Order: sequence, then C-alpha cells, then structure tokens
Amino acid sequence: MGELRADWRLRLRRDGPEGPVCGAGVLITQDRMLTCAHVVGEPGARMWVEFAESPAIPPVAARVAPDGWLDGREDIALLALDSPRPQAEPAPLSRHLERGADVWLGGYAAPFDADGMWLAARISGLHGDWVQLDARRNAEVVRPGFSGAAVHTGRRGERPESVVGLVVSWRGDLEMELPTENDLAFSYMIPVDRIAELVPLVAELSGPDGWDHALAARLRRWFAGADQPSVRFSVIPDGGGRDRTLRHQLHRAHLVHRGGRGSPDQLVDTLVAQLRPPLHQRNRYRDWLLEGGDEPERSLAGRPAAGPVLAVVGLDEEPDPAALVRVLARVRALGFRLLIVVRGTEGPAPEAVERDLLVPALDERAEELLRRAERMERTWSRLDGLTDSASAPPRPATDPATRRHRLGELRGLREPHARLVGLKQLLRDLRADLAGAPGLPGQRTGPVGRR
Repeated sequence: MGELRADWRLRLRRDGPEGPVCGAGVLITQDRMLTCAHVVGEPGARMWVEFAESPAIPPVAARVAPDGWLDGREDIALLALDSPRPQAEPAPLSRHLERGADVWLGGYAAPFDADGMWLAARISGLHGDWVQLDARRNAEVVRPGFSGAAVHTGRRGERPESVVGLVVSWRGDLEMELPTENDLAFSYMIPVDRIAELVPLVAELSGPDGWDHALAARLRRWFAGADQPSVRFSVIPDGGGRDRTLRHQLHRAHLVHRGGRGSPDQLVDTLVAQLRPPLHQRNRYRDWLLEGGDEPERSLAGRPAAGPVLAVVGLDEEPDPAALVRVLARVRALGFRLLIVVRGTEGPAPEAVERDLLVPALDERAEELLRRAERMERTWSRLDGLTDSASAPPRPATDPATRRHRLGELRGLREPHARLVGLKQLLRDLRADLAGAPGLPGQRTGPVGRR
C-alpha cells in the first residue's frame, strides 16, 4: 500500500475558506497543482486550497497559471498557488500504467467532504484520451467531490507509490442520477501521460529527471541534524531534477546565500544580525568573521551537529570562492552547520571546501565517535564479569585504541584529499564498531563527501 497521509492530496473550495467544497487536486511542485477545469469553473476563478491530510500546512488561495487552462475534452487546469508551500511534499508522478492494476482514489463527496472518503478501482482500458476505472460494485463509482482527485498506485516491491492520473468523470452511466443506481460501475481518469502531452511542466516532472528522491531523503536526514556531520558538500548542476529537489528542500535552512549574488560582507552582516551578540561585540564578530584573528567570546555557539543551517548554493559562482570558504570556516566555529553546493567541479571551490571545511568537520566527527567508543569500552571493562551476557553493555567491535592510532596517523598527513579519504573510511569503521550503541541510528547515512 501507499502512504496513509500525503501532503499532495488537496481539497478545493471556491472563493475562500468558507466556500463550498467543489473537488480535489494534486500538488506537483511547491507552487503548482493540477485539478479538473470543470472544478474551477472559469479561467478567472479564485480557488481555496487545503492540505486536508496535513493540517499543519496553511491553506492558500490559487488561480489558473499562465497557459494552464485546458477546458476542452481534456478538462485540465494547472493552478498557481498565491504563495509556495515548500514544506509540502509534491506528488510522485508516473506515466506507467498497467491494465488490471489496483488504484486508490481519495475525494471529498458529501457528506464526507470534511474528512474525505476513499474508493478502490482497477485500471480497465482506454476510452479515447481517458482511461476507464472499474469499480468493484456500483456504490464505489466516483461521485461529485472526486473530480480532480489523484488516482494513485500503492507501493509494490521496489516501485514507489505514484500518481498515474486525475479523476475526470464522476459516474459511468450518465443516464442515472446517483452512483448507487448505476447499471455500469465505472468512471474515468485522464492519465499523467496524456497530461504530459499538454502541460510541459508535467512532462518534465514525470520524466526520468523530474526529481531526485534519493537526494531528497539524504537532505531531509541531514537537515534533521540527528547524528549528522556539520558540513555537507554536493555537486548539483543548475537546472534539472537534482536542482529542483535541492530548491524544494532549502526552506529547511535558516539562511541561504547564493553565490555571485551577494558579497561576503553582506552575508556576515546578516549573520551578525541573526546572532545578536551584545552591542559592544558586534564589530568584533564582524571583523573576525571577515578577517580572522582573535576570536570573540563564543557563548552563543551551540554544538555544530545541532546548530542553525547556512546553505551556500553556487559557491563556485563566487568571484573568490576560497575567500568565502575561509569565512565559512569561522561561521562553522560559531555552531552553524553548512550545506555547500557547487554547480561544477572546475575552479578552486571544491579544493578549498575539502581543505578548510570537509577535513576539519570529518575530523571532529571521528573524534566524537571515537570518544563514544572509548566510553563504551571503559564501561564494558568495569562491568565485565559482574553481569550476565544479556545484561552487559555493548562493547565496540574493535579496540578503540586501534582507531585512535589510525586517527593520529591521518592527522599527520599533509595532503588534504588523502586525509579526507582516510577519514571517510575511519568513520565507516567507527559506525560499524558502534552499530549496537544507544542513540546511533542503525542505518548508514554515510559521512559527508562529494556526491
């Protein structure tokens, strides 16, 4: 089966929050959604969009996007939200259809328009540009309030849940008044592959480069901060699915700096304003961040793994990337976690990040895990023989002294890249040593590095 709750399943009202429920919709980006044209009524209509299954996401008004009105046989409307909702996960669109596949539909038919209702169906076959959906019995044919609803598959093996179409017709037998009286228990959807022919954005999103879901999962884990390194570095070219995925996740950062669009001075001024040090220390903070020298008091600094996030997107587009990296190294010392993105691998940016940010961050992370292993070893040694094996605390798989010696060897290397490679391997080894330790996630998230 698929997800029980989904941000991308939307409930629509006409005019405003007090208007009548008139149908459903599907969120496809942080500021675009799909529904049926007959749900909207006319191109100039104002709709009210509710995230019915995710009430923490505020509702928002929406209007037909430019070139988003297709009210002929296709019956499609692409709406633009008045303000984006990046905290909502968009629908996974798929052009793949299988005859006989089971699908699910969630709509807002009266008297269930407050909480919604669910129907199951099976993909039958083509009906012109539409696809027929067979219900198991008459009572399960879609009805008013389902128009524009997502038709989606469940999770099958390695294949994720995906939206394959929109409900477009609410009953199979148009001669009858009520679905329960239908002689024919079927309805229709317009499939994603047909919508993709008409809406370029849908073609892009449902293609192989629509989204990078693996990158999204890694970024969500890193932003969450639990047992994550203080610096993450990624190579993400401008445009395409990886860049779209990044942009969708950037709302999780406390501050975003875009390379080439602002000077280090402006970034530092913004940081100092957010840190709000005492008035007599503001100039010291600013001067130190820009030029180095004696550090100011760092009473405001938190643990790097739990601090606020500064995202720098397009570091390689800076006039002097290495100079900004030196500033970022001092920003990290104040407790900030850093997401660093370059658009390409040419130029000095990757080398500067490796030397001044990644190696120190990985060294700190290795020291943290090594100390945890040493504490575990001391605890185990004290209690060895006093408790039975089932009650004994976990012991690191490898003597921490061996790992400590390896860390010392790595710190003696002069070449940053060799240190980086060695530290990444040491972190993998330490994670394996601590696999049974409380508070350490069982899944391997991997140390930071080039991705």
